Amino acid sequence: MKTVKDYIRTIADFPHEGIMFRDVTTLFADPRGFRMAIDQLLHPWAGEQIDKVVGLEARGFILGGAIAHQLSKGFVPIRKKGKLPGQTISQSYKLEYGEAIMELHDDAIQPGEKVLVVDDLLATGGTCEAAIKLVERLGGEIVGCSFIVDLPELGGRKLLRDLGMQVHVLCEFDGA
Repeated sequence: MKTVKDYIRTIADFPHEGIMFRDVTTLFADPRGFRMAIDQLLHPWAGEQIDKVVGLEARGFILGGAIAHQLSKGFVPIRKKGKLPGQTISQSYKLEYGEAIMELHDDAIQPGEKVLVVDDLLATGGTCEAAIKLVERLGGEIVGCSFIVDLPELGGRKLLRDLGMQVHVLCEFDGA
């Protein structure tokens, strides 16, 4: 019987030499694999009140949209700077070489709404930390964070747990 991890291909030296890229598009392309991933991403939150699902650019949009549909809840994208129309709030986060900025519409989350944050991969946790800060600035309460892949050596899960977040991952890969 296949696991979610079995559907994920690894591409060596992408986008840079020495990187082992964990490609979830092969998981998304398989109906059984994709259904399995969505069901497993949702499982730990069964019975929890969730008002909105937040997906992080870009593969988190695919997962977040499917999860929001399954829950009959709203979906909210968090995007890179300059990609959202209308009024936004911004949060910078650190990259390996420099910084980037994520944005959220300033009316996307209402105070007290319970929010599930979803993305495909957890590496250093910087992008998710920025998303958490954006949601919390609007008064949202994070129920938890779900990811398909964790790269534990990069410390993202520890960072999020140190922020008081419940973190759920479907599989892990060694290395970067």
